[in-house]
Amino acid sequence: MTTEPADDVRRDYQNIRIEHEGPLTWIVLDRPDKANALSTELLDEFTDALERSKTEGGPILAIRGEGKGFCSGYDVGQVGVPKRADPVADRARLQRNLDRFLAIWDHPKPVIAAVHGYCVAGGSQMCVFTDVTIVTETAKIGEPTIPIGGGYIAPLWATLVGPKRAKEIAFVPGNSIDGRTAVEWGWANHAVPDDHLLESVRSLAARMALVPADVLAMKKLSINRAMEAMGMRQATAAVSDADALLHLSPDVRDVRERIRAEGLKNVIASFRVPATTDLSTR
Repeated sequence: MTTEPADDVRRDYQNIRIEHEGPLTWIVLDRPDKANALSTELLDEFTDALERSKTEGGPILAIRGEGKGFCSGYDVGQVGVPKRADPVADRARLQRNLDRFLAIWDHPKPVIAAVHGYCVAGGSQMCVFTDVTIVTETAKIGEPTIPIGGGYIAPLWATLVGPKRAKEIAFVPGNSIDGRTAVEWGWANHAVPDDHLLESVRSLAARMALVPADVLAMKKLSINRAMEAMGMRQATAAVSDADALLHLSPDVRDVRERIRAEGLKNVIASFRVPATTDLSTR
């Protein structure tokens, strides 16, 4: 994905970049050769960048992905292979990931997600916690193709799209929606042409920045509290338990063993089916 030069670029990270553009500070997921997969190292840097940005950079944050897509999800090379069963450690790992994204939710600055190309699994999970999401019309947003999770992604979608659509996404391997559908469902705010994405985010950030920072922070907090009164944070707290439990299932262990024996690409191919959006065109 090509961009205009930023006013200032921080280069002290290996897996992300920080770019300052006037009132807007970008956190750029920068593993394009790995489809911006969320490795532990990337997530550690992301957490550090969020903390720094509380006192550094512009009054508005935005997240985008370098290369062909926003994010392909969690790094399967780290989490998809068979390991010794340890549900307590597994649950702690899963919750640590969610805590990283809750830091977006709890951040004092508004956070915009700028989504192009693919936004899958953990990538879509990250966007649930941003304050505004702008997507390209052709973006592909959805679930992992390999069914080795027990409800780590879609329950968080439910707070945005409702239970029936969350279940539709979750029940079919690799199910996805495009950018226009994401707006229709309530997952995203706006769908724009591919070449207008960054321009649209910059324009929105400039308008937001007219509001004093303290006012923005309190507006965000008050709306978040309304969502939390409806159970958003409680729902987030439950998904790590469910996912860690399912990881002990013989069925899931079998799939992970297949990944080891057959290779990731072959296992993905065996689960790949059309997205359910094709139902509306027949």
